[in-house]
Amino acid sequence: MEEPFISSRIALTDATGLLERFGDDAGYEAALLAEQSRDAGNVLRFCHWRQIERVIALLSQRETAGTVH
Repeated sequence: MEEPFISSRIALTDATGLLERFGDDAGYEAALLAEQSRDAGNVLRFCHWRQIERVIALLSQRETAGTVH
């Protein structure tokens, strides 16, 4: 199993913000933001929103992943 990785506090904040605002559709919203960034030629924001999609998926899991402290 791959260990979960959250790149920064900003990524976690953006992911939780989308989850609070869009609920179960948060992942779709992150994908839309990534697509808009890609279409605008902004590679850094595209990568950021793709990471947010993965963080949302991680936060939405029922079981615990990785080490628990």
